[in-house]
Amino acid sequence: MKKWFVVLVLGAAQFVMVLDGTVMNVSISTVVKDLDSSVTAMQSAITFYTLTMAATMLLGAKLGDIWGRKRALIVGSIVYAIGSLTTALSPSMAVLFLGWSVIEGLGAVLVIPAVAALIADNYSGKDRITAFATIGAVSGAAVAAGPLIGGFVTTYFSWRYVFAAEVVIMFFVVLSARKIAETSPRKAVRIDVLSVLLSAAGLVGIVFGMLQSKTWGWIIPLNSPVIGGVAIEPLGISLSAWFMVVGAVLLVLFFSRQRHLVAKGREPLLHVELLNLRQLRSGLSVLGAQYAITAGLFFMVPVYLQMTLGLDALETGIRIFPLSIALIVFSILGTRLSARWSPRRIVRVGQWILVASALLLLTAVDPELASIAFAAGMFFAGGGLGLLASQLGNVNMSAVTIKDTSEVGGLQGVFQNLGSSLGTALIGSILIGALATSFAGGVAQSSLPDAVKTTISQKTSGGVEIVPAASVEQIGTDAGLTSDEASQLQQIYTDAQLSALRVALFGLILFAVLSLLLSRGIPNEAPVRASRETAAKKA
Repeated sequence: MKKWFVVLVLGAAQFVMVLDGTVMNVSISTVVKDLDSSVTAMQSAITFYTLTMAATMLLGAKLGDIWGRKRALIVGSIVYAIGSLTTALSPSMAVLFLGWSVIEGLGAVLVIPAVAALIADNYSGKDRITAFATIGAVSGAAVAAGPLIGGFVTTYFSWRYVFAAEVVIMFFVVLSARKIAETSPRKAVRIDVLSVLLSAAGLVGIVFGMLQSKTWGWIIPLNSPVIGGVAIEPLGISLSAWFMVVGAVLLVLFFSRQRHLVAKGREPLLHVELLNLRQLRSGLSVLGAQYAITAGLFFMVPVYLQMTLGLDALETGIRIFPLSIALIVFSILGTRLSARWSPRRIVRVGQWILVASALLLLTAVDPELASIAFAAGMFFAGGGLGLLASQLGNVNMSAVTIKDTSEVGGLQGVFQNLGSSLGTALIGSILIGALATSFAGGVAQSSLPDAVKTTISQKTSGGVEIVPAASVEQIGTDAGLTSDEASQLQQIYTDAQLSALRVALFGLILFAVLSLLLSRGIPNEAPVRASRETAAKKA
């Protein structure tokens, strides 16, 4: 047990970091009600929690090199605990956003790279492979356990207790950190502020543009912001598109800046030549796609279960349970298979399972989401994600020498959280945009009076807010509709939510297929075969 104490401590920190990405999704309707907010605001908070980490993760990794990984772990854990306490006590969405999306995110950027680097410092050989696989399994378990933990605590106590418990866990990490060895030397380097600003602004621009596409439109302006009576839509193009374009340009400038710093003999924020390593580039890309699929699925399904079917947090967690249990089981299975199968074979099997599960979920969509086929789709989705989780951490770390483990840990954090941000922002925007289109089309084709159609068309021109389907009839009655008209309006809205879910699931299929194209650089050599070939060469 003493041998694996470091894994226990670092695993606890990793569990909390990942848990926060899924624990709130099943509590969306409760948090919206408690804080008198909206689903759109919750989508932004969920997105920016991971986006904060993605935008500042490279800085966190570099600070770990300068301060030392152990000090970065301790400082990050303290900052994270402060953010968790702020979130637990938040009286409004603005305070929750500050505590969760900002402060916790800033703490995590110090912790996550330190976890990867300290694993490399404390273990070697087969033990290191086991340790990285364990951390990967812990991450998978956190993704899986998040909905169940969040559902149970929110239903029987309060979602606030989840964040209060995180304070206690991070306190344990801080107290236990003194027993963790640190062998990698600290680096006396200067952080390039311009690089930090370029990378952070670039990532924020791209993700924020996707997040706002549901309101402002992707390319053609729909509901542009207005300043001084003038709609902000440069050259007749949606502001969302401009945010994404500017973000992409800033990232190009960031990479150019890193090469310039290296040419001048200065320390870059990121050694971009690492991305020339095919194995690392492929591993990081698949990792990002994996987290995008996970985040998208964990946003769209809970929203439908809670806002359309009216399920509470625990009932939502139970509906997601097949995915949760499969993710844990297949993470363990993937770890064991790695003794006989190559990483690429395991990853490709996981990816094909993801594609098949997304197709199964799409065909199984019905108003109640209670069929065996839907449960099977969720189970196999968890299975595919579990196989990926068991491999990618070691694939990425084994692509570099020990001196680059901290930087690769930061890169992993960037791709994990950028994937989560893009998944929530993109799939969420597709869901909300499809809801608006489907609802407007349903109303236009209905037998509702023309005056009602005109009024609804005007009020939904800027998009449709996701509200509990059961409340739509009352909203219609309050607006002066007859009982029959209000009931018809509710049915149209319910059908629109179901249609939007189908569209979002199709988007998930595209993500899953794309991830197949990204895995070509994953090592295709099985450990047993590799050891035999090595022995043959020595003979």
